[in-house]
Amino acid sequence: MEAETLALAQEIDFSLWALFARATITVKLVMLLLIAASFWSWSIIVQKWLLYRKARSEAEEFDRAFWSGEPLDALFDDIGADPEGHAQKVFAAGMTEWRRSHREDGNLIAGASARIDRSMDVAIAKEAEKLQSGLTVLATVGSIAPFVGLFGTVMGIMNAFIEIAAQQNTNLAVVAPGIAEALLATGLGLLAAIPAVIFYNKLTSDADRLIAGYEAFADEFSTILSRQLDS
Repeated sequence: MEAETLALAQEIDFSLWALFARATITVKLVMLLLIAASFWSWSIIVQKWLLYRKARSEAEEFDRAFWSGEPLDALFDDIGADPEGHAQKVFAAGMTEWRRSHREDGNLIAGASARIDRSMDVAIAKEAEKLQSGLTVLATVGSIAPFVGLFGTVMGIMNAFIEIAAQQNTNLAVVAPGIAEALLATGLGLLAAIPAVIFYNKLTSDADRLIAGYEAFADEFSTILSRQLDS
């Protein structure tokens, strides 16, 4: 009897596609949802990795240009009022307000320093929103996917017990397929959640460093303009 049971179990296809095909419609929907969430997470991870690498490169290039000794007005004329780089946008916001604060006679309108600071703060907030957009999706997938997978596992095991009761048979050939299908849902949940959590922490840290760099530059730039205002 045991030899017959083992022979039947060996004939069962335990490939991932076979496990998915044998699952109930509810478990299939859970698996498809987790696979879609995993692809969505990876698309955000790749997009943000490329964006942050480009932002770091742009910031380093602009930092060299800013501290090269070139006059700020000339640098602003070179990059324009609406540049592509994140750090450049912060600089452009400050310079735009600096020029707007000059009257026709060349004197500055009162409160120029505060307006320049606010302009750069608004620019930093906009760039921070761009850098951080999509990270909440990674956080959501990382926290929800294991529970969605567990739901699929519970449904799969419940259906496996129903099948056992219907056949009134608890041998390995009856139990193993249902349990394997159920556990596949948990595996997919972890497969979606683990990279999402890891890269959420990594990308959040990278975004915070970039934003902190923009804030530090804004403070330095504001100090330079304050010296000119005082003189």
